[in-house]
Amino acid sequence: MRSDAPSPLGPLRESAKSSPVPPSSRLVDTYLDELESRSIYVIREAAHAYGDKLALLWSMGKDSTTLLHLARKAFLGELPLRVIHIDTSFKFPEIYAFRARLAEAWRLRLEVAANDAALADGMSPKRGRHRCCTALKTEALAQRVERLGLRALLVGIRRDEHAIRAKERYFSPRGADGSWDVAEAALEMWGEPHRVADDTTHCRVHPLLHWREVDVWRYIQREGLPLLELYRASDGRRYRSVGCACCCDAVASEAADVDAIIAEIEQTRVGERSGRAQDKESEFMMQKLRSLGYM
Repeated sequence: MRSDAPSPLGPLRESAKSSPVPPSSRLVDTYLDELESRSIYVIREAAHAYGDKLALLWSMGKDSTTLLHLARKAFLGELPLRVIHIDTSFKFPEIYAFRARLAEAWRLRLEVAANDAALADGMSPKRGRHRCCTALKTEALAQRVERLGLRALLVGIRRDEHAIRAKERYFSPRGADGSWDVAEAALEMWGEPHRVADDTTHCRVHPLLHWREVDVWRYIQREGLPLLELYRASDGRRYRSVGCACCCDAVASEAADVDAIIAEIEQTRVGERSGRAQDKESEFMMQKLRSLGYM
């Protein structure tokens, strides 16, 4: 951390982290403002530390689109960073249409990264989801990081979405190959980001770490953010978490707009990623994937 740039917020209040947000719209706005300010602070710290060696990962999902919006706010509307989409070729058609539309509307410096050699060799989930994710996501990302000489990536993960992601830090050091040693995670006392200073170390930066699923949806509602139609219910089903089409299942839902989605999330006890392929969502498999460089 720079000595001349103290955090503007300090730690998030415990009541904000562990209690339901009060129904008053004014209090909700204040809470969302606090989440937003902390995220923008982390984004600006990362930009100060890594300059043009920083890029943003964008999957077109709700979290990474929220991160993209926050990054645009951090830079007053014009995003100077590269935006990278890891394309496995197995995404929903709606994702590709959304990517093209928003990249043009927001004038993004979009780069589409794929492991062409693995795809040419026929890599697919049929060879095992762990092998597929490693080849088409982890290796594709590592190739692009090396090609561009990147030192850090902004990634839209949250602590509440998976037990393994709950172990993460705002600034998370990685090995030169993108590997993550969870046992060596840097301490971030009182919620203060610990910026990685080693010029030879790759870093993942997680500005949304302190958000919850319902916070993201409330923020999408307030900011009027564009949204993949897959999140809206159709014929009694919708997608709650979106990735490759072959690895995601829709969940039963009648929530066809953001208000209804928020109401549904406030009541459900079903996990956010329950519709994802279970062989890679177990804690063991997710930690194994992330230790290799998976998002």
